[in-house]
Amino acid sequence: MGKPTGFLEDARRNQAAEDPRERVRHFREFHTELPAEERARQGGRCMACGVPFCQSAMKLGGMVSGCPLHNLIPEWNDEVYRGNMEHALSRLTKTSSFPEFTSRVCPALCEAACTCGLYGDPVSVRENEYSIIEYGFAHGLMQPRKKPVVTDKKIAVIGSGPAGLAVADRLNLRGHNVTVYERDDRPGGLLMYGIPNMKLEKEIVDRRVELMRAEGVRFELNCDVGRTVSAAELLAAYDAVVLCCGAKQPRDLKIPGREGAGVYFAVDFLAATTRALVDGHPVGDYPSAKGKRVVIVGGGDTGNDCVGTCIRHGCESVVQIEMMPRLPDARAENNPWPQWPRVCKTDYGQQEAIACFGADPRVYETTVKELLRDASGALTGVKTVQVAFSRDETGRSVMREVAGTEQELPADLLLIAAGFLGPEPYVAQAFGVPTDGRSNLQTGEGKYATGVPKLFAAGDARRGQSLVVWAIAEGRAAAKEVDEYLMGYTNLV
Repeated sequence: MGKPTGFLEDARRNQAAEDPRERVRHFREFHTELPAEERARQGGRCMACGVPFCQSAMKLGGMVSGCPLHNLIPEWNDEVYRGNMEHALSRLTKTSSFPEFTSRVCPALCEAACTCGLYGDPVSVRENEYSIIEYGFAHGLMQPRKKPVVTDKKIAVIGSGPAGLAVADRLNLRGHNVTVYERDDRPGGLLMYGIPNMKLEKEIVDRRVELMRAEGVRFELNCDVGRTVSAAELLAAYDAVVLCCGAKQPRDLKIPGREGAGVYFAVDFLAATTRALVDGHPVGDYPSAKGKRVVIVGGGDTGNDCVGTCIRHGCESVVQIEMMPRLPDARAENNPWPQWPRVCKTDYGQQEAIACFGADPRVYETTVKELLRDASGALTGVKTVQVAFSRDETGRSVMREVAGTEQELPADLLLIAAGFLGPEPYVAQAFGVPTDGRSNLQTGEGKYATGVPKLFAAGDARRGQSLVVWAIAEGRAAAKEVDEYLMGYTNLV
């Protein structure tokens, strides 16, 4: 414990964020790293608890609190406090494959479980993680690693999102020959085309991919396994195949007026903007919200990303429709620490909407009932209705419309950010993998092997839509199981 009184003497400080009205002028990341002396103070706030809830990943109250990667957080906080950044890096990378991703996009399950958060502000774990890994890259410490041994085993990883990259990284360094198949033109999956640049600049993804290439991982791009690449041929050519194809089947709206122009799935809309940015396309050479009245269906992270993206396009207005009630501003009595805090979070996109338009864009306990179109078929608005929830005789939550609450909102563009239903079905069909009741690829409980010989699954394709940190944790665990299958034992942890 670097500074026994640190949590009493020093207040939490976050990285400074650029003013919302300024940052909407660009698509770059907008936080400024804390100076070294302040980072040390923040590391010194860690209490080095006897029971470090921050690294435990406990399921409490139906949600996980604590890091799924079981990062050695008190250890590297102590090293940050003492200024031993190289030692901090060695402890961080022992459990975390890609800290540069999680330190930018993870909602910090670790901080929710921090003991300092019981009566005050938790330690700034995620920002310390960011400082450590960026120090490593800036000071030439993140160099290609050599394989201690080399085997003759060949593994195909389908999908290069966070789970696929984690599987490939671990199995490659174990000594196996790993090839990653990606259907897009760039590696990264969700990291490349699902997360906007202002949260994760694509140079950060490219930097890691190039490091993995230098370590021996092969990437085959524009390869759509199950369509342009034969699943049977892959199973015949490789000793193991790992499906990390994500949960990319979006939940649609089954309402009148859905068919026609002016409606996009959020993931397609966001990906088009990212492609335009990384390819250097001119503004407008992609679905744009410029000058449009935008309605977004979905109150989660993807909906928030759409808010921020539309404002950067130059939209006239934006409304974000959320079916669930607004969460409280502080923990309720039935949501005590160290459970995940079920509180209202105003994210960067909503902050920008408040700054630019003067109001929070979110409308709660509301759903879209119909899309309105003119005689030419152009989208002109949406009809909404308020909803309420109650329990049926089995205790299940049931939603009902509230009579007399219909409203019409003007809209030229509707974005559907209502979540995902699982992997696209053609992948499971091509490999003959059974799916569960939620259309995810089916494996044994706590296992990654499917019912098909030498075929494994990990990440969102197996567990359903989730967080980047969970995808990485799944990829690491799946790599261990694959290694044991191939070698009869494993030395991966």
